[in-house]
This record gives sequence, structure tokens and C-alpha cells, in this order.
Amino acid sequence: MKVLVTGGLGFIGSHTVVELQNKGFEVVIIDNLSNSSIEVLDGITTITGVKPHFEKIDLREKSEVVRFFETHKDIAGVIHFAASKAVGESVKEPLMYYENNINTLVYVLQELSKLEKQNFIFSSSCTVYGQADELPITENAPVKPAESPYGNTKQIGEEIIRDTCKINSQLKSIALRYFNPIGAHPSAEIGELPIGVPQNLVPYITQTAIGIREQLSVFGGDYDTPDGTCIRDYIHVVDLAKAHVVALERLMENKNLSNYEVFNLGTGKGSSVLEAIKSFDKVSGKKLKYQIVGRREGDVTAAYADTTKANDVLGWKTKLTLDDAMASAWKWEQKIRNK
Repeated sequence: MKVLVTGGLGFIGSHTVVELQNKGFEVVIIDNLSNSSIEVLDGITTITGVKPHFEKIDLREKSEVVRFFETHKDIAGVIHFAASKAVGESVKEPLMYYENNINTLVYVLQELSKLEKQNFIFSSSCTVYGQADELPITENAPVKPAESPYGNTKQIGEEIIRDTCKINSQLKSIALRYFNPIGAHPSAEIGELPIGVPQNLVPYITQTAIGIREQLSVFGGDYDTPDGTCIRDYIHVVDLAKAHVVALERLMENKNLSNYEVFNLGTGKGSSVLEAIKSFDKVSGKKLKYQIVGRREGDVTAAYADTTKANDVLGWKTKLTLDDAMASAWKWEQKIRNK
């Protein structure tokens, strides 16, 4: 079975390619390398022993999307990661985010709808919930007005897929709403590779520990949480990647209950920013330098998943811990700096 992974050299995409190849799928990657590196292809190949087919394509170029699908009519499924993903940047560059995250989704769905097999996995986000009224967050929680253009693109993306599924009974789709992916492959061949200053907590932690950043800023110490810092559901990227394979197989085996389904992907456990730092200190043997500063616009107080539906209906659950994720992220950071 041939599977297209858009954004397949990115953080979550590359780990998913590894898990797909481990299951025997033939993988084709599209990536424009705007927020990833071609060297990731070597990392994937080292882990699996198979070099995936790669095409450098910018999905905003509709003619390129058409050309690709005309030459790959035997694709049995698409996992769509390609998107811009920084909340802060999206506030400053909303039109870039709407073009990159919405137009590309439309173009891919238009071409996928011409194929015999139309199985589609969408990379969504828990940002669609905003600050949820109840914790843990179930899939039935209301979708709140987005806090950022990035969050809005995920909401609109889900609406586009749902509307398309209503009029195209051949299209089968699952939207996976991730909580906070962290960590790296245990081999340290692939991991999170932010370009410029990291937007996410864990790369900032590891870059501070190795001396690239002077200290970590913890945004807000006065939240209504046990230690005053924000609470998030940190999920190991390898567990997350495996969920994409399970979801795709669900569609391919016609186990889906409707042609549009939604699943939360998290551990079901919330950890504060300070707890995450303590976990890193423990596994690395280092004492991280950090200071608590003012709150950051757009941050919610707490978000963690109710994973019942993913566990019972999708048949997937996490196996790796926060400590596992921190240890793998630190191993990856040390490897890339020693190159």
C-alpha cells in the first residue's frame, strides 16, 4: 500500500514515516523544506533501512499538486501534516497561515477525490478547544473561538473536511487532535529540529541545558494550578506517530463508524511546566536555569485529554512517559550539537 505523507520531513511527519515503514507501507513524502531539513531523510533511512520516495513540492502551487497526483494514482491513503504551526507567528502573519494551511488542504482534497482510494488523516490540534469548560477534555467539548490564526486554521480545516465528507461518500477521514507532542526517536536519528528560536517548551529546555540559550522563560507563575504554571498533556512523538498508523489502518479496513471521525491524542495526564522541568533535571542530571516571567498571550491555563475514545474505539494508547520523552529529547539535542 502506497501512502502519501505531506510534511513528512517535519517533526511528527518524520516519526510517522518511520512507523508506516515499520508496518510495511510504501511511503511517498512531500515537503517544501521551509521548516525541515533534507538530512531527516537520511535519519529515516538509517532507522528503517528503507529510503522513502521524496519530492520537494510547495503545496501552495496547485499545478504541482495536480501533477503529483496524476503520476501517483495508486496512493491508498494520505496523512496531511504540511502546515505552518507557530501560534505567535500566526498572529503576526495571518494571511501566510491561511494561505499555507487552508489552500494546501483544499488542493490535496480536490486531487484525492479523483482517486479510487480516498483515505485521509488530518493533523489537527487541541487548540480547537481553547480553554475548555471541563477537564479532562473529551471530543464532545465545544470548539471555542480560536485564540490565534493558527488555531483557526485547524478549526477551518476540520470544517472543510467534514463538509467534503458530507457530499463525497467515498472520502473517509479522521481528524486527530493532538495535545503536546515532545521527545525524539530513541535512536536519536530524528527529532524536533526548530529553525531559529524554538517556539515549543522542550527544544527550549534542551537548548538551554546545552548552552545555546542563556535561560528558559516560564510564562506565568500565577495561574490557578497547583504550582502556578500552565498544565499541558505532553505526549511522546513515537506514541503519537503510531496513532496515525492505527487511524489509517482503521479507514483502510473499513472499521470507521462514519466517514468523518475525530479522536483526541494525549496521555490523559496533565503536567505543569515546572513538572516538565523537574523531569528533564532528573533524566539529564542537570539543573536547568529558568525564570518565571509574565504570561504569554494566547496561552490557556490547563489542557489535557480524555483519551477514552482513542483507547476504546481507535484501539490505541500511549506507552511512553514524560521521563522517556525528556530523555530522548536530550539524547537528540546532544547528538545534533556534536555533529
